[in-house]
Amino acid sequence: MNAILAAHAVDPTLETFENDVWWITLIKLFGVFVLLLLLTLFTINYERKVVARMAVRPGPNQVGPKGWLQSLTDGLKLPFKEEIIPKTADKVVYFIAPVISATTAFTAFSVIPFGGVVNMFGQQTALQLTDVPVSVLVLLACSSMSVYGVVLAGWASGSTYPLLGGLRSSAQMISYEVAMGLSIVAVFMTSGTMSTSQIVAAQASGEPVNIFGFDITAPGWYALLLLPSFVIYMIAAVGETNRAPFDLPEAESELVGGFHTEYSSFKFALFFLAEYINMITVSAFCTTLFLGGWRAPAPITTVWEGANSGYFPLIWFFGKVLILLFGFIWLRATLPRLRYDQFMRFGWKVLIPVNLVWILFLAYFKVARSGQLSDEVRWISTAAIAVIVLLVAWGWPGAKKPKPVPIQEELAQRPPGSFPIPPMDLQVPPSPRARRAVAERAPATVGGDPETKEV
Repeated sequence: MNAILAAHAVDPTLETFENDVWWITLIKLFGVFVLLLLLTLFTINYERKVVARMAVRPGPNQVGPKGWLQSLTDGLKLPFKEEIIPKTADKVVYFIAPVISATTAFTAFSVIPFGGVVNMFGQQTALQLTDVPVSVLVLLACSSMSVYGVVLAGWASGSTYPLLGGLRSSAQMISYEVAMGLSIVAVFMTSGTMSTSQIVAAQASGEPVNIFGFDITAPGWYALLLLPSFVIYMIAAVGETNRAPFDLPEAESELVGGFHTEYSSFKFALFFLAEYINMITVSAFCTTLFLGGWRAPAPITTVWEGANSGYFPLIWFFGKVLILLFGFIWLRATLPRLRYDQFMRFGWKVLIPVNLVWILFLAYFKVARSGQLSDEVRWISTAAIAVIVLLVAWGWPGAKKPKPVPIQEELAQRPPGSFPIPPMDLQVPPSPRARRAVAERAPATVGGDPETKEV
C-alpha cells in the first residue's frame, strides 16, 4: 500500500477524515497553527523586500541573514510594548474584537487541502485538517464572522475615528464578500461539489469537448475554464482583505489609522496577524478553487509521474500561494488608493452584475450540454448570446456628463453674498476691508537747492 501511495497521488474522500485517529488530528492542528505563524512572519518580510526592490531602496537587512529575522524580532517585541486602553472603551468588547478576528482567520484555514493521502507516522491520512460536504461555506462563514471583529473594534474604542473606520470596513467587506461568493458559484456548478478536496480532484484532468466535429480537451484548471469567475474572485479578494489599492478602512490620510487606531501592544498584533493570515487564506482558497490545488502543473506531471505523490504536493501548493501573494504586493507597490465612492460603486454596479450575467450564461451552457441540443446548435447559440451580451454592455448608456459652462456664466449664476472665487490667473486682489497705506510724498522742485531736491 505504501509503495502504491509513493508512486501515485491518492485523492482523499470524506471517509478519509472520519478514520483519522485523535493524535493525528492534533498533530495536523498544531502543524497548521505553526505554519500560519511562520507564513505570516515570512509574508511580512517578503512584502517589505519586494516593495523595497520595486522602489529601488534597501529593505530590512540588519536582523538575521540578509534581514530575514526582522519580522520575528518585531513579532516578539510587539506583545511586550505598553498597552494603552482608552477610558471610554468598553473593556469586554474591546478585548473580544481582536480575538474574533484572529480566531476566524485561523479557523478558515482548516478546510484548505495541502496534498493527497500520505503516510504520517504509520497512519494513512490526508494533508488537510478536515473536510465536510460544505467546506466552502465554512470558509465563507469564517470570512463573514471576521466582520464582527472589525466593526466591534471600532465601536468599543469609544472614539469617532475608529468608529468611522469600522463602519467603512464592514461595508466594504460585506460588499465584496457578495462578489466573492457569486464568483464561487460557477465553481460549484462545474465541479458539482462544495468539498474543497473534491474540487481539487475535479481539476485533475480536463474533460473532452466536441466543437464542430473536433474533439478538444478542455483545461482542467478553473482559472482558465472559468476565467471571468477567476478575475472577479481576485478583485474581490483584494477588497475583502482590505489591501491596497482597496485599503480604505485604514486610510491614514482620512481616518488616522482605521478601526484599530486605539489598539496597541498584543491586541494590535492580533489584528495585524489576522490581516496577513487572511491574505494567505484567500490565496490558498484561490489555489484550491481555480489553480488545481496541490497538483503540479501539466508540464511537471508530464515529465515526472510521481510529482503529486507523498509530500511533494506541498511544494506546488505553496509555490502557487507565494505567486498570488506576490500579486498582492505588486498591487500595493504600483496602484494608488481609490476613492471610497468609486470603490463601492465598482463592487455593486460592476462586479455583481457581471457575475450574475456570467452565472446565467454558464447555466445555459450546462443545460444545452445536457443533450437536449446538438453540438452545433449549442455552440452557435452560446456564441450568439455572448455577442448580444457584449453589445448590450458596450451600448449601455452611461452617466451623462454635465454640459461645461463658461466661467463668466458660472460666476453670473452665483447668488449674491457668495464666497468670493479666486481669479483664474491666480492674482488675488486686495481685500476690500483692508485700508491701503499710501505714502505722502513732497512734490519735486525743479531748479531749486540741491539739498532740498528730491532724489
